[in-house]
Amino acid sequence: MKKVWEKEEKSLAEIISSRGTYHFSEQLFNDIPDVKNRLGKGSGNMIVSNSFDKLPDILTKERKSKSDYKILGRYKGKREYRYIQREYVLDNKFIKFYNIFVPEANGTGAIGEVLSTPLIGSTDTFISIGSFITNEEAIAAIKYIKSKFARAMLGILKITQHNPQSTWKYVPLQDFTSNSDIDWTKSIHEIDEQLYKKYNLSEEEIEFIETKVKEMN
Repeated sequence: MKKVWEKEEKSLAEIISSRGTYHFSEQLFNDIPDVKNRLGKGSGNMIVSNSFDKLPDILTKERKSKSDYKILGRYKGKREYRYIQREYVLDNKFIKFYNIFVPEANGTGAIGEVLSTPLIGSTDTFISIGSFITNEEAIAAIKYIKSKFARAMLGILKITQHNPQSTWKYVPLQDFTSNSDIDWTKSIHEIDEQLYKKYNLSEEEIEFIETKVKEMN
């Protein structure tokens, strides 16, 4: 880890959201006063995992307007999308850009990522990685978080099935544009090889990562 951070000053955690980034706006509570009671205590105005179940008339299966936001969540154990009027969601630095949604908790060892276009948010079941300007940057970032190198660095602080922002602290941030010192058009394995070279990892360090970290496609 010391060898990696001799070269880096920024962490991937800097572009990762905290849990519960997406919130209902005050306008929703003003327009539909009973929403507060339907949601119950504890979550405030956060768009949480049970919002799909409690607010089916607000988070709808069908898009009602072209301007509606799309929200990713889990419903009855499956990933599903719902639509909501844009004015009912508070603005944040993620929702108008390309992002990667990663489950806040995952016990399988897989990342389980979802690539998101602009105007899509999520319930608190997911964290957001990004605010990328282009789709290409988001795709490059997905390859990075799937790399053995990045997941080895993630493993330093990830001791439970949870993936909060703080566990990504030691994963170094990369330039995901075409100006990067990493060629993101390559396969994940080839990207790992570039990262090993960038951080001057020894043969022993590379072998440890290659044997201990499961490959992802």
